Amino acid sequence: EHCVVTANISQTGEGTFAGINGQRPLESPALRAGGGSGSTQRIPLCEADMRAEGMSLFLALGLVAGLCSRVHCVPADDLASKTVTLKGQIKKLPAHNTAVVSSNTDFAFSLYKQLALAERRENVIFSPLSVSIALAFLSLGARGPTLIELLEGLKFNLTKTPEAEIHQGFQHLLQALSQPSNLLQLNVGNAMFVDERLKLLDKFVQDARELYFSEVFSISFKDSDAAVEFINNYVKNKTKGKIVDLFKQLSPDTVLVLVNCIYFKAKWKMPFNPNFTTGADFHVSKNRTVRVPMMGISGRTLPYFRDEELACTVVELPYTSNDSALFILPDDGRMAAVEAQLLPETLRRWRDSLHQR
Repeated sequence: EHCVVTANISQTGEGTFAGINGQRPLESPALRAGGGSGSTQRIPLCEADMRAEGMSLFLALGLVAGLCSRVHCVPADDLASKTVTLKGQIKKLPAHNTAVVSSNTDFAFSLYKQLALAERRENVIFSPLSVSIALAFLSLGARGPTLIELLEGLKFNLTKTPEAEIHQGFQHLLQALSQPSNLLQLNVGNAMFVDERLKLLDKFVQDARELYFSEVFSISFKDSDAAVEFINNYVKNKTKGKIVDLFKQLSPDTVLVLVNCIYFKAKWKMPFNPNFTTGADFHVSKNRTVRVPMMGISGRTLPYFRDEELACTVVELPYTSNDSALFILPDDGRMAAVEAQLLPETLRRWRDSLHQR
């Protein structure tokens, strides 16, 4: 539901970037997901080795750039007459703006592979859109090789899509995602916290506000406790209390903190009955099984696809807003093969092949 990306830059010139899950490390092998009637249910995740050769579950998370978001509805008496289709909005944009959607998808899979490789024995949960927005926003103040590396790292082809058009594409994407809806909540927060001893160029502040809807705050990092409290309160408000302690401490040498957060909440179109949640075995690996709460549903049809080529099963769970979550379950021993084929064209093939079952 929420992810924060931070860029913490010190006076020594060193910079660190990290995607941070807003909650403490999972004490049990489960990922919380919104259930019916506002309740919270649990989708099991393996406790340790997500990449083991057991029945592992890979979650296609955070692809809210248009591929997994179909329709957003605005409050109206006649919802059918006032639906806003995210894909339709994007298709109306000039071709260079749609490049943001394509590049974000490519970047999401590329980043997942890097994170999964680095954290072989940990769950991997992140929002690729948060990371790409934060880095694209940061590139507004970059020049030379740094600028090129940032944008090419986000999978943009700078010979085909100039820098200015990339920023315009993110602007249109953020506008599309911010369309009001009475069926889901999707809020994006973008902020820069700058040491009061520094003054940003007016042009940068203007571009940040107009292109990335970013807020800029001047604070004193010398009083690190007050700075931590200020930033944490901002994130807490933006995520409706889901993230309360993003930072425990900050170095007094910090001069800038860049934060992006996304809050998402929606109800399942076919709610899970809490009474059907029972304990069941989850196979972490061939040699390890853990007991976890499993949600259950029966007597319903869902979009489904059996990929014989990659030996995996794909299921789509729709929300009431017609947005959806996509779940991919590789067969025993096929996790690495499925990960290797995580490409934009694979996602398109999966979605095009879904049928009710």
